[in-house]
Amino acid sequence: MKRKNKQDKDPRREKNKRVVLLLAASVLFMIALAYASVPLYTLFCRATGLGGTTQRVADSTRPTSAPAKNRVITVSFDGNVDPGLPWDFAPEVRKINLKLGETATIKYRAHNRSHATLTGTATYNVQPDKAGAYFDKIQCFCFTNQTLKPGETAEFPVQFYVDPALAGNTNTRDVTNITLSYTFYLAKNRNTKAAFPSSSPLSKRELENIGQ
Repeated sequence: MKRKNKQDKDPRREKNKRVVLLLAASVLFMIALAYASVPLYTLFCRATGLGGTTQRVADSTRPTSAPAKNRVITVSFDGNVDPGLPWDFAPEVRKINLKLGETATIKYRAHNRSHATLTGTATYNVQPDKAGAYFDKIQCFCFTNQTLKPGETAEFPVQFYVDPALAGNTNTRDVTNITLSYTFYLAKNRNTKAAFPSSSPLSKRELENIGQ
């Protein structure tokens, strides 16, 4: 009988090793995908308007002629602030009427009512969701850090237009009102302890809310 050489590779052991390596690679891939899913989804929404996400465009891309260019639509504006950020935030006007393809500029105002310098960042949304792909922003303050000193007030302009193609889509022909909503949050990359030293005159409740 031929004796098995210890140096010979066991086929089953080699197969098990390959299975283990494959499972480990799969786990690492899923972890990487989980970390990347949020920013990738955000980028996808910005590009497609999915979920009411508006699109960012250059002024040179604004259509100069399109069907239904005389159609008027109402755009309403809404401003919100997360409880963790002691700011007041609202649009200068609540609604405007404009023609499809017509460029408009409105301003939002934010006021830091706390006793500390704070940095916030805003997200946005459009309702109804199906109108998001046709709401094109030329200028916007969203997704960028905005810093306000104690008691400081700042204005943030938004320049936009509604694509006339909205009237040519059977799914959006019935849209006559669009709402643009912004929500400000305390910037997550801020060091709360550094921003609020022990001598800070903020109340205990304010500090607890900001630290959330």
